Amino acid sequence: MTRKSRGSRAPKKSPKARRVTPDDGKIVTPRPAPDNEFIEAEAVPVLDGDASAEPAEAITPLALDSDEEAIFDEAAAEGRLPELSDTASADTAGGAVVPYDPLSRYLAEIRRFPLLSREEENAIARRYKEFGDPADAYRLVTANLRLVVKIANEFARASRNLLDLIQEGNVGLMEAVKNFDPYRGIRFPSYAVWWVRAYIYRYLINNWRLVKIGTTQAQRKLFFNLRKESERLEAEGFTPQPRLLAQRMGVKESEVREMQERMAMSEVSLDQPVSQDEDAASLGETLPDSAWNPEETASREEWREFAHERISEFAATLNDKEREIFDARLMNDDPPTLQEVGDRFNLSRERVRQIESRLKQRLREFIRERAADIDHAEQ
Repeated sequence: MTRKSRGSRAPKKSPKARRVTPDDGKIVTPRPAPDNEFIEAEAVPVLDGDASAEPAEAITPLALDSDEEAIFDEAAAEGRLPELSDTASADTAGGAVVPYDPLSRYLAEIRRFPLLSREEENAIARRYKEFGDPADAYRLVTANLRLVVKIANEFARASRNLLDLIQEGNVGLMEAVKNFDPYRGIRFPSYAVWWVRAYIYRYLINNWRLVKIGTTQAQRKLFFNLRKESERLEAEGFTPQPRLLAQRMGVKESEVREMQERMAMSEVSLDQPVSQDEDAASLGETLPDSAWNPEETASREEWREFAHERISEFAATLNDKEREIFDARLMNDDPPTLQEVGDRFNLSRERVRQIESRLKQRLREFIRERAADIDHAEQ
């Protein structure tokens, strides 16, 4: 019986990596990380058809280079999330005015929901797409609550309450479940990240100030990207002037100036006193009134009645063809084109224009004869 040489001995296999979960203490083998996947740009959600809508201008794709739990734990390890305990010991903080921290409690609660593997996620998503079972939608949402926290934490500096951002992100997550197509071959988290970010962006722009500062697509674009573009120009050695910013961002120069003023100034109450004196007037009392005074109001009303009577008298002097052209072209809020009027009376466009011009001149002379001292007659 020959003894094997040392060189022929098979090397020992290294043990598989194992970790202990904080929930039950069981030793489990981590599943492999999913492939990096990105959602297509066409799938970016548009909210409310306006505005709130196009938040994708400031969104970049999120690659899932590891499972959501690893991302969540990494953020907590770096101090970007509150530290959690296995039993949420914040519940029994002795002597505290508030028995527990809501954010820490929420983070501890969402850890109780198990994650989904790629195969489980795909099967549940297909089943929900076909049958619409709310239990399947609930499973997809709860398995990705940690992803919402990770995304909301990126905007923590823009809001005083991180839970508000998480709540809006959860609404976007539920909307993503309703619109997700599992047959396109992408992971659900890669698709849901767009909806989560979109709802967080909409919440920020609606609650940044008491008065909304972004109501159009251009204003929303400036709200999210103006500071970034200014810093980019300064890094390139340029002074971020409004004209240069407008050219780089594809908006009007006046819109850039307006947004800069809006973001630089805060709201001021009209009831705020203008000085520190007890009997000082409020700011609202010092603002000029742009409405017409009683004399101007009476004068304009008198002229309106006079013009209406004179126009009715002038229309009575016209023949049938002139009366129809007068009503269609001069008295209509949405007048037809010269060609349309010409086709109705079997006339050329030029002939209709000549009749209209002559009617204007006759109306001007008609009113001037009856009110020569009124300046409005020249208009």
